[in-house]
Amino acid sequence: MKRIFITGLALLGLFQYQLRAQNVVADSTSYQNKKLKVDEVNLVSSYYRQDGDNSAVTGGIGSEHLTDIANTIDVKLIKYGENGIKHTFDIEAGIDHYTSASSDMIDLSANSSASSSDIRFYPSLSYSRENEEKGRTFSAGVSSSSEFDYQSFGGNLSFSQKTKNKNGEFTAKIQTYIDQLKLIEPIELRTYGSEGYGSANRNTFAGTLSYSQVVNQRLQVMIVGDIISQNGYLSLPFHRVYFADGSVHQEKMPDTRLKIPLGFRASYFLGDNFIIRAYYRYYSDDWSLKAHTADIEIPVKLSQAFSLSPFYRYYTQTGTKYFKPYGEHTAADEYYTSNYDLSKFDSSFFGMGMKFTPPNGVFGLKHWNTVEIRYGHYTRTTNMTSDIISLNIKYK
Repeated sequence: MKRIFITGLALLGLFQYQLRAQNVVADSTSYQNKKLKVDEVNLVSSYYRQDGDNSAVTGGIGSEHLTDIANTIDVKLIKYGENGIKHTFDIEAGIDHYTSASSDMIDLSANSSASSSDIRFYPSLSYSRENEEKGRTFSAGVSSSSEFDYQSFGGNLSFSQKTKNKNGEFTAKIQTYIDQLKLIEPIELRTYGSEGYGSANRNTFAGTLSYSQVVNQRLQVMIVGDIISQNGYLSLPFHRVYFADGSVHQEKMPDTRLKIPLGFRASYFLGDNFIIRAYYRYYSDDWSLKAHTADIEIPVKLSQAFSLSPFYRYYTQTGTKYFKPYGEHTAADEYYTSNYDLSKFDSSFFGMGMKFTPPNGVFGLKHWNTVEIRYGHYTRTTNMTSDIISLNIKYK
């Protein structure tokens, strides 16, 4: 747990001098708004831990114990062009280190093999061009995610247009992810004498349409719809499935999947000190999985510098038609999985956020103006639980 706070404070010290130096240069010229400058920096660290006894690596039984330490830095740079166009560059980089008891069981001896832990690195870069007078924004971005058995490259384009009175905004966005997986099989299913791993591709294409509206001074709403198409190798090669006759197999799923989520979000301002934020989403796909999500968060401002944000999220899903527990699949099944993420379950996620915005800045550093700590506890009816705590330090 110490690593979270040490990492955040170390990054804080690293950027303190550089950002102050940039501000001195910017403040010394009358063309400040036309120079590229740092607008915002977010330093985020988190610690995640989960436990359960339905590991898909061992066919729906066995430990799901996992820990993950994640650190990200997000830097936003802005400048205004000669014609008043606002240009924003967003550079983000993250690194996770996780340990997983279930992944270690790819080799049934569970002897802290190479698969028991891994490091994931995920940088991204985005650019937006906003005409504030016309309320029009174009943006584009690229991303990457790398770990031992998985490599992903992503890209996105979006367009936003505000209404004439600037109270409404329409957004259209397209995204794609091109992934490559190493086909790491359970050890007992590997071909004797084979060297190295094969590979397979997975592609994801997504389109999003959304509309947000300021209804009045107190109420803001947004509706959003997605359509997501996946193709390629959609199983996980190291997931075992045990049949009723005792035989063991690799998970086998269809090579296409179509997902359609629809969501609604609302924020209601109860005076100066209370906000009610609510969210609902309906999800359906052609694997016969249907789900509902309901989320509420109520930020409460207790003083000029301190606020609390209790939150709760309820989720329920029907489960896919391809799921059966350990030992219940048969040779008659064309597709099969014992991954409980695809089973029928209900879950709850609740916790608290604490935000501190001291007038003189964090540790007396004026532009480092926000510290936020969030804790959440997750429970699922498949007897899985998890906890996450995160720290965010913001420069603005």
